[in-house]
Amino acid sequence: MSRPVSWLLFVAIAVPATGCLRASAKTVKDVPLDMPPPPPRVVETVEATPVAPAPLIEEPAHEPIRLPARSIPRADAARPEPPKSESPKAEGSTEATRAAEEAAKPPTSLQTTPPSAELEVERTIRGVIYRAAADLSRVDYRVLNTDGRSQYDTAKRFIRQAEDALDPRTRNLLYARNLADKALALAGQLAKR
Repeated sequence: MSRPVSWLLFVAIAVPATGCLRASAKTVKDVPLDMPPPPPRVVETVEATPVAPAPLIEEPAHEPIRLPARSIPRADAARPEPPKSESPKAEGSTEATRAAEEAAKPPTSLQTTPPSAELEVERTIRGVIYRAAADLSRVDYRVLNTDGRSQYDTAKRFIRQAEDALDPRTRNLLYARNLADKALALAGQLAKR
């Protein structure tokens, strides 16, 4: 054999052999993982002496509550029946006077705004409704997509409901203001498109 080939053969055999000559790493023997036994329990015995229950507190004597006697007026005794000999005109006139008295009584209602400020609040609400209607009039309904049309219809409905809430018979200014603000917001968004 030639010399370079013999050196090559020597290197090929010597390199792997050096790995076998190396000392292997020392490992620690496995230590058992047994837990130590628990310490013995020491139980103290306590002699229980019964405790006498606390005496109950006596309630103070209650006097029965006396309600004031109510006098229930009898409808038969308080109102004498009108004589039947009267003409039908007299009965009609009493009904008319009763209706006039009921109409003259002011309606009892809770008001969040003082009566003097109601007109001013109503004017501002009507102004908001007017601005919302003006914004909606600038929007072309035909070019709106489905979502835009539903918003347009909702704004119109809010305007109608706000006007109904301003009706003197129902007269809910807070609800009308809320609806008018919502209608104005929707109309403003639609007008920007």
